[in-house]
Amino acid sequence: MRLGVMLGYFGAGTTAGEQLELVREAERLGYDSAWVAEAYGSDAATVLAWLAAQTSSIDLGSAVFQIPARSPAMTAMTAATLDQLSGGRFRLGLGLSGPQVAEGWHGQRFARPLARTRDYLTVVRMALERRRVAYQGETLELPLPDGPGKALKLTISPAQARLPIYLAAMGPKNLAMAGELADGWLGFLYAPEHAGGFRDQLAAGAARAGRDLDGFDIAPNVQVHVSDDLAAARDVMRPFLALYIGGMGSRERNFYTEQAGRYGFEQAAAQVQEHYLAGRRAEAGAALPDELIDLVTLCGPAGRVRERLAAHREAGVGTLIAAPTAWTHEDRVAQLRRLAELAA
Repeated sequence: MRLGVMLGYFGAGTTAGEQLELVREAERLGYDSAWVAEAYGSDAATVLAWLAAQTSSIDLGSAVFQIPARSPAMTAMTAATLDQLSGGRFRLGLGLSGPQVAEGWHGQRFARPLARTRDYLTVVRMALERRRVAYQGETLELPLPDGPGKALKLTISPAQARLPIYLAAMGPKNLAMAGELADGWLGFLYAPEHAGGFRDQLAAGAARAGRDLDGFDIAPNVQVHVSDDLAAARDVMRPFLALYIGGMGSRERNFYTEQAGRYGFEQAAAQVQEHYLAGRRAEAGAALPDELIDLVTLCGPAGRVRERLAAHREAGVGTLIAAPTAWTHEDRVAQLRRLAELAA
C-alpha cells in the first residue's frame, strides 16, 4: 500500500510556502503522490503546475478537477500539459462536485449525473489517446451537429502512454462506473470494514468493460492524527467531518450524509446535518459518534493507527491518501512523518 498526501484546498488555512514544504517533505519521506482539491476557491491545475516545477519524483494528482467546471476537451488539454510539465507524474482525478456548486457556481445543470459522467470520461479518454474526437452520447455531442465544428484531436501527447484517470464516487452506480471507465477510485469517508461492498460494485463495472480489478487503484482520502490521547485525536477530526456530513450539500442531497447512513449512522448523520445547517457547528461536531470517527479516520495512539493501516492494506487499498490533520503547520508536518514511520 502506497502513501499519498492530501493538500486539500490551496490557501485554506495554510500558506503557499507551507504547502510546498509539506509536499517536499512527503517526497523526501517516500510518499508516492500529492493531491490537490478545488471547490469554489483556488483551482487545482494552477497549484499542480506550481508544485510540478518544484518537485522531482512525487506523483501529482487532482482530487478532484470538477466536471462542471471544464469541458472534457479542456480537461484533456490541461491533463496532457501537466503530465508533460511534470515529466509523466500527473494523475487525473475527476468528480461531479454537487448540485449547489455545479448549478450555483458553474451554471451547469446537475441533471443526469451518471450519463454526464460517462460521456465526459469517454471524451477525455479519447482526447488523451489522441483520437479524433467525434462522439455522440446522451448528454454530449462533438462536433455540434448544426454548425461549422470539426472533429479535432489533441496536438500534444501526455508523457505517459496511458495517463491514469481516477473517479471520485460514493453511490453504488457511480462506483460501478469507476470500475468500468477509470483506472482508480478516489474514495471518501472510506471504511475498510465495508470494502467488500465497494469492491463488488467496482468489480461489476469492470466486468462490463471485460476486465477485472487487477491494477485498479483504490485510493481513499483519509484524515490522520496520531496522538496518545484518543479523545483529543477524535476532537481534531470533528470539524472536518462535521463540515462534510453536515454542511457539504443541501438538506435534500448530501452525498456524505448518505454515506454515513449506509454505514448505519443515519440518525446521527441527520443530527449532525441539522445542527450544521442551523449554524451550530460545535454541536454538529459533538454529535458525531466516536464509532463513526474511528471507522473513517486514522486517529489515536500509534498502535491503534498501525492496526487501522493494516486494515486498509488488507481491504485492498492501493494508495492511502492521507490528510495530516492538526491545528498548526508544524504539527501537520509531524503527522506526515509519524504516519510514514507507522506505515513502514
